[in-house]
Amino acid sequence: MPRYRPHVAARPSWRCRACGAPWPCSPARLALLGEYREDRIALLVHLGTLLCEATADLTDAPQRLADRFITWARAR
Repeated sequence: MPRYRPHVAARPSWRCRACGAPWPCSPARLALLGEYREDRIALLVHLGTLLCEATADLTDAPQRLADRFITWARAR
């Protein structure tokens, strides 16, 4: 039986340990939305903290990192 592998970031590459996609990958985003479904602001604070940590490791443009880490999670 296949074992579930959580979609978490491998640092310092910030790629998903389970699927290898840039983190947060789609499964990680869905998991985060579920985990923080009652508190979107807490999700954004959490993602903002991770964004700050990632900027020390990644050389992407600031707007690309913001899109990757935060923009997708804003309330629609």
